[in-house]
Amino acid sequence: MTTTTILEKRVLCPASGKAGRRVSLVTLRALLKDAQGIPIASGQDHLCESAAGNDSGCKPVTEGSGYRFCDSPNCDVVYFAEENDVTFKKTDLRVPVGVKETTGERPLCYCFGHSVASIKDELITKGRSDALEDIRTKMKNPGCRCETENPSGACCLGSVAKGINTAQEELNMTESNVSIKTTSSPPASGRGELIAKVGVLISAVMASACCWLPLVLLAVGVSGAGIASALEVYRPLFIVITFAFLGAAFYFTYRPRKAAACASHACCATEPTDTEECCAPATKRRFNLMAFNKVMLWVVTVLAIAFLFFPSYVGRLVGSGAGPAVTASMNQTMFRVEGMTCEGCAAIAEKAIRGVPGVLAAHVDYEKGDAVVGTDVGSAVPQDQILAALKKTGYRGVFSQPKE
Repeated sequence: MTTTTILEKRVLCPASGKAGRRVSLVTLRALLKDAQGIPIASGQDHLCESAAGNDSGCKPVTEGSGYRFCDSPNCDVVYFAEENDVTFKKTDLRVPVGVKETTGERPLCYCFGHSVASIKDELITKGRSDALEDIRTKMKNPGCRCETENPSGACCLGSVAKGINTAQEELNMTESNVSIKTTSSPPASGRGELIAKVGVLISAVMASACCWLPLVLLAVGVSGAGIASALEVYRPLFIVITFAFLGAAFYFTYRPRKAAACASHACCATEPTDTEECCAPATKRRFNLMAFNKVMLWVVTVLAIAFLFFPSYVGRLVGSGAGPAVTASMNQTMFRVEGMTCEGCAAIAEKAIRGVPGVLAAHVDYEKGDAVVGTDVGSAVPQDQILAALKKTGYRGVFSQPKE
């Protein structure tokens, strides 16, 4: 029971009961009207890296300073001590605390002058807000001063994003007439991932085109044997390209990545609290998007494999081996079949030969490039009809000899 009380006293605001974010002593000493009693910061002098000549933003407070920041608009307490009852209210600060207000100017970005009021002006005049992009650009030069100017002592991006939604709601604007500009273009890595996945499918489809394209053309009454022969020459190249794209897709999807806002501004807290974190909503969306991208990658992989191995199983799809077998009791005749590019072609040629009147059975061997035709003993072999049937399906047949 005692342990629970101490934990609540250290983490929860005594007025609102909301979990507070750690705040550095540098922030308290800079923003309190009377900072007497606040000790000099030790080891926290440069939580804003730009103050040390960097431009990567504000680091989160990881060392215990003894104080926390409350952003709840339902109470006047801004800072509270972790180990005693000391609190500092809005009237104790040199600047207004915008996130704790519900009306008026409501400053959000203390370094670059963005507020709910200024965002409203943007929405009214331009129909969109460029605040987030403006902040990200200016973070690089001259850098942020969040630690000494923002009451939270942290990156303001989360507050600004929330402020844009607030301004939009107060103006009764909907997403249909307001755009919130956050980045000038989608990430290059995202484009690369999409290109790689599309490339996998296109190259896999082209690698098997020598097999499926003749079937499609034949279905509409056009011979595609010549096209199939031309495409077969490039099949090995398309297979190599497919695996190259697939490797790139796996790299883009599974490579280690950092949250864009967190990586560039280091604004996420490292402790579990209920307070608003500028990267929390984006992290959740990123997780969902990453999970979706991984699922899509495996779907693309399965489709690519299905297309690459299409020549191996297409014979079963078009009915190869479904008819009677050639037996020793039949008159057997050999034909050469030219223009076949895969097992599917053999199945098509075999089916065409079986449809010739007088043919009892037929077997086309793709590897050998020949066909064995079985007819009645004592009956003439319908050579011309067989050759015509092969020609109609796009292949060239040549009578070889009776099989002994």
